[in-house]
Order: sequence, then structure tokens, then C-alpha cells
Amino acid sequence: MYKMLIGLFLLSLVSCSSPQTDKDTLEYSFFVAGHVYGYPGESEGNIGVHPPFKEKLDRIQKDSSIAFGVFTGDMVYNGALEKEWDELDDDIATLGKPVYFAPGNHDIAHSTKRVVFERRYGPSYRSFTHNKDLFILLDPNYDQWNISGDQLTWLQNEIQTKAKTSRNIFVFFHQLLWWSAENEYKGYPPNSPSGRAATINFFTEVHPLFETLENEVVMFAGDTGVYDTGFMYSKNKHITFIASGMGGRKQDNFITTSINSDGSIHFDLIALNGETTDALGKLEDYQLPQ
Repeated sequence: MYKMLIGLFLLSLVSCSSPQTDKDTLEYSFFVAGHVYGYPGESEGNIGVHPPFKEKLDRIQKDSSIAFGVFTGDMVYNGALEKEWDELDDDIATLGKPVYFAPGNHDIAHSTKRVVFERRYGPSYRSFTHNKDLFILLDPNYDQWNISGDQLTWLQNEIQTKAKTSRNIFVFFHQLLWWSAENEYKGYPPNSPSGRAATINFFTEVHPLFETLENEVVMFAGDTGVYDTGFMYSKNKHITFIASGMGGRKQDNFITTSINSDGSIHFDLIALNGETTDALGKLEDYQLPQ
């Protein structure tokens, strides 16, 4: 039985990861940041992203290996307010790199927020490719944490038409879709179960789409970090679950994912609190027992 431990680790023998990213073989990197507006209440006085994360934007901008970033939801506190999106866009502009959005409930859960988001940024779910890798951004806010209807049909088609020609597949969403109060992930809850239906279709319809693939699949969620848990890692065969987020100033973090020329993947957990960016420990320290 697989157990899930807080944190991330670098699984070097039987996984998508390599023991170390060698700059000679590094193909590209991207960063993933969740719940970037910060702590509820405190966020109302912030301009743009969570202040400890804002302090690290210069680091991201100067790292030439980082090609782009993904924000995994709750990017602003109130998605109906144009000013909050303007402030977010100003912070992103300092990076000089593309940043893709997988929206959260604060961003898009209500009709007014959705209208603002889609007018500014386009469809709330989409895909793109970078080098040989496929990136899929989902929107569970349409249907109470379910990926259903047109979005599910679209996802099925994306996998059917693109998986065989892709190397790795990275999937992003805000809510911790693998979590429920009854399953093995119950000890690692999201910041909030807001909007979640009593039962959802992640393990019945979404996860099975990836189970038979030969690709390494990494799924990122972004609704952690406000309370005690800021990150988590779980790997089963070729599918990896990662949650990352910020706001509580305890385990605030973002993740840098590096892809080597041989397709192997290396994760770095970047701490936003503490004296050093590795204050949360090395990824190798978080081995998942089998």
C-alpha cells in the first residue's frame, strides 16, 4: 500500500525523475505556484501576489532555464475585481516569461468572476505543448470539482490525439481532486472543500484516462498553504500527484520542475519562508515507501 508523505521527493530509479539535474543535459524548466494571492484577509492589503512570493520573482526572472510558469488557482482574492487582475498582471510582467492559469474558486467560481476571467484570458481550460511535452490545464469550477460535459469530452480527445506523440504529460488544476474525507488522502486536506459535490468523478472518469498511458504523468493542484500543510507528494506507478501553495507563512512554497534531454524530470521545492530556499528540505528526503 502506498503512503503519502508531506513534501516532495526525487525518485531516481523507477520514475520520471533523475537524481540530479545536470545543466549540460537540462532541456528546460517551469515553475508551479498555487494560491498565490496569499492569506485570506491579509491578501486584501497586498498588491499582486503573496509578498514572500513577490520577493522571489526576481529569482525566477533571472533563471534562464525557466521557460514559463503555471499558477494553479486562487491567483486573486476576488476575481470579479479588475484591479486585482491588473495587479497580478503587473507582477507577471516583471518575469518576462509566459504564465499560464489553472483557475481556482476565488478566480472564477461565480458567473461574474468567470466573465471577467474569460474576457481577459480566454478559455478556462486548455492545453499547449512545449518541446515534446503536453500540458493540460483543467477547470473543476464548472461542475462542483467534476470534469464533466464538454470539458470531459475535450480532455478525452486531447489524450486520444496527443498522448502518443507526447513525452511527458503535465496536468494542472486548483482543487485537490484526489482528496476526500474518507479516502487515503484524508490527512492532507485542501485549504477549503468549497463547492465540492458529495462525490466527484476524478477517480471514476478522469484518472482512468491516464492509467493506461505509457507517458509519465504529473498532476499539480494548488489549494494548499494557507494552514498547516503547504505541499504534498504521492506517486503510484507512472502517475504523480503534487500539491503546492502559499499563504500561511509556515510552508509557503513553489515548485520548479526541470526536464532533462532524456525526458527525465526533477522537482525542486522552493521555500518562501526561512533563510534559504531549501529550508523545507531536499526532495530526496521524502521517499515514498512501497
